[in-house]
Amino acid sequence: MSQSTNGGEFNPELLLQSLPYIQQYHQKIILIKYGGNAMVNEELKGQVIKDIAFMKYVGMKPVIMHGGGPEITGMMEKLGHETKFINGLRVTDELTMEITEMVLTGKVAKDLVGRLSRYGIKSIGISGQDGGLIKARQKKPELGFVGDVVEINPELVFDLLEKNYVPVISSIGCDEKGKRYNINADEAAGKMAVALGAAVQLLLTDVQGVMKEEGTQKVVIPELCPKEIKHYIEKGVITGGMIPKVNCCVESVANGVRRAHIIDGRESHSLLFEIFSDSSKGTTISE
Repeated sequence: MSQSTNGGEFNPELLLQSLPYIQQYHQKIILIKYGGNAMVNEELKGQVIKDIAFMKYVGMKPVIMHGGGPEITGMMEKLGHETKFINGLRVTDELTMEITEMVLTGKVAKDLVGRLSRYGIKSIGISGQDGGLIKARQKKPELGFVGDVVEINPELVFDLLEKNYVPVISSIGCDEKGKRYNINADEAAGKMAVALGAAVQLLLTDVQGVMKEEGTQKVVIPELCPKEIKHYIEKGVITGGMIPKVNCCVESVANGVRRAHIIDGRESHSLLFEIFSDSSKGTTISE
């Protein structure tokens, strides 16, 4: 019997190296916040989907939470609707909210579901408003339909996992009156990881991880605890869009999630590297 694959010799030892991690995360929920360049680059998108399919087939329970900022902006430009931001947050009027919902639930989620199905993975795209999954309230009146997470009701997600589906969740929530809000996907991912009792939370970004300056270079901080994160924010080392990412990770690990990883979605198969290795290419946050 031939032991070669694509001209290379099969190495069983290489496969067996992943056994401890497969055991550790067997039947465990892995929350993946899907975003950044991995959402728009076709090659990276394909690699992320393969990684998630592999996790599923070795017995893990991946749950995908996604935003879609670039896609929303692109659709608004096509429709001739101006994009406005206040302190980095998209001002979401009624039309922008409709576009957001159309893009996240109707385009991004459907694309992910279709790609997973190519590998025989059953998945369902849902919105945070489905089944009262994400209860939200308005963040600030001047931002319009932008919300904060009030509560996660995870029963729908648990039901889907029980039926062997991979949930693909759009970061949209609604209040008690049914009014819809666009939710920051990092915030939603952190809250969802806690509500589901996820073992690990993985955030795909467009940077290598949390960075700091060393001499004339910027380097990745490989490991952080909540106390160190607070210090780095106060000192201005962690700034801008990285702040909500680290804060959602801090909340997760403070409420039962073992580890949270901020990783570079531009790296080939970055999800598998973090799960099946003790060494992180990005930043690992834990208590």
